[in-house]
Amino acid sequence: MNPWDYIIQAVVNVLIVLSHFLFNNPGLAIIILTIVVNAIILPLTLKQIKSTKAMQDLQPKLAELQKKYAKDKNKLAQEQMALYKQAGMNPVGCLLPLLIQMPVWIALYQSIIKILGTTPEDFLNLSRYLYNWPISFSSIPLAQHFLWFNLGQPDPYMILPILVGAAMWIQQKMVTTSSPDPRQQQQSQMMLWMMPIIFAFFTLSFPSGLALFWLVSSIIRIIIQYFVTGWGGLRPNKAAPTKQAIVKKTR
Repeated sequence: MNPWDYIIQAVVNVLIVLSHFLFNNPGLAIIILTIVVNAIILPLTLKQIKSTKAMQDLQPKLAELQKKYAKDKNKLAQEQMALYKQAGMNPVGCLLPLLIQMPVWIALYQSIIKILGTTPEDFLNLSRYLYNWPISFSSIPLAQHFLWFNLGQPDPYMILPILVGAAMWIQQKMVTTSSPDPRQQQQSQMMLWMMPIIFAFFTLSFPSGLALFWLVSSIIRIIIQYFVTGWGGLRPNKAAPTKQAIVKKTR
């Protein structure tokens, strides 16, 4: 096996052992492992959220620079770097933690697919990843049902796709801020709806175990986001005071 397969092998066996001690329930194992992994990478998550928030706070000033130096790209780049330096931030800071987290999520994703195999071919493939532990072999095959759905099949009632889409929309909305640039505002609104719709659509055909993983991950991220930045874009925008209200206040 290549090095990546050894990572998948470790995650697969952890999920199987957790399932064994959690009443032979892989659904609970997926939830617990997702929580544990989020706790381990919490420092990276916090760094990403703070860097993203700092970048959003700079957007009005960046928009001013883009208008001021629209015809001088070199000067614009210099002024932007000076602004980043003055703010004490690195524009790559919000991407690096995310890039480090991606292999973790991919490993969880592939491991969940492997333990939820429902055909003989899937079980033969799974046997390649099992440690020589009696508990691993005795726990196979894993139970498939959790709550109202089968972990190895799509949710027939489409409840999970709706929950996944809603949770991802809330998460995305919390980090979406208004921008004075209409083009950037339009892009933000497109991302706000596009990502939740895409993941909800995938959930319609993917195993419910993966949908459970996505849902728990989104809920955890919403909680972390709330404690770092509050409700963010979920807060209603305060309406601008009317002329009559301003006159009345001055009196």
